[in-house]
Amino acid sequence: MKLAILGTRGIPANYGGFETFAEELSVRLAQRGHEVTVYGRSHFIDAALDGRQYRGVHVRLLPTIQHKYLDTVAHTFISCIDCWWRHYDAVLICNAANSPFAFIPRLTGCRVLLNVDGIERKRKKWNALARAYYRVGEWLATKLPNAIVSDAAVIEQYYLETYGAPSVMIPYGSDFEPASGTDVLERFGLSPGQYVLYVSRLEPENNADVVIQAFRPLDTTMHLLVVGDAPYATGYKQRLRALAGDDPRIIFTSYVFGDGYRQLQSHAACYLQATEVGGTHPALLEAMGAGNCIIANATPENREVVGDAALLYRFNDTDDLRTQLGRVLADPALRAHYGQRARDRAHDRYSWERVTDQYEALFRQLIRG
Repeated sequence: MKLAILGTRGIPANYGGFETFAEELSVRLAQRGHEVTVYGRSHFIDAALDGRQYRGVHVRLLPTIQHKYLDTVAHTFISCIDCWWRHYDAVLICNAANSPFAFIPRLTGCRVLLNVDGIERKRKKWNALARAYYRVGEWLATKLPNAIVSDAAVIEQYYLETYGAPSVMIPYGSDFEPASGTDVLERFGLSPGQYVLYVSRLEPENNADVVIQAFRPLDTTMHLLVVGDAPYATGYKQRLRALAGDDPRIIFTSYVFGDGYRQLQSHAACYLQATEVGGTHPALLEAMGAGNCIIANATPENREVVGDAALLYRFNDTDDLRTQLGRVLADPALRAHYGQRARDRAHDRYSWERVTDQYEALFRQLIRG
């Protein structure tokens, strides 16, 4: 099949969940003999990759409007126009915000699959107009593509109950390869097993502020490692650094990818998942695959992913998070117990090969009509 993936920043992954998803899925589809192109943003991906292959996948870079509210939709619109001359059998568009453009590839007979992601309009960074746009995007997602994919049963149920629209539920994968090196830890002055790991875009609904406020009063020599960034959240990032104050135990790393990221996941004492919006979070699955003891915000989506393989704290409750974190840091046996349960659940339920099987079968089904 000749396939394309649109709506992400591009590959190699160096931002967030959709980019990791695009890389993992596209590389595996290419390894199976399909011709796959991933569209990227020219200001985000190394220009030297444009028109070339990355791990067997064609990379196509196109411009966009670098603006908080226009970056994603402008790039996807241009990418959909570009599809007219590429004669793809099917394209996968990521993010319900991009659904208004799903009809464009369809005009050429191309089949369109849309991964709706989570309920993005709930993110605190959006103003009223953006939230209204996302609401319209959700509705159009049920009308314009040939089919939609949800990455969690909670999201699948939401679209069914709200719009009467069925979707195909395919989660993200977690084939985590442990890292043996520690040079990235040493760069940040860390020792294996002596830090708490938090990974997310630094946006309000991901609750890094709750994590910092829960950690600071703890009497521990361990560090809190805050991994991530966000291009349009300057005010919120300043607030996080103010909350951290002069506490030398709290370290902001910005983005870390590749082997460095695997090192951080491989050697953490425990992992915190504080998100309150979205479906299945790739970083959470990676933490499970790494065998980390996980403490997660008790949202329906997080509960669905971790099952009984993690400790949960009451929704956005700083005091309960502090209590759970104190228990975990004081009890190595408890950390080992939940770490093994998390690894077993990731192995049994989440696999990128299995995810690829499902997408490949869905593409074939759409193309056959």
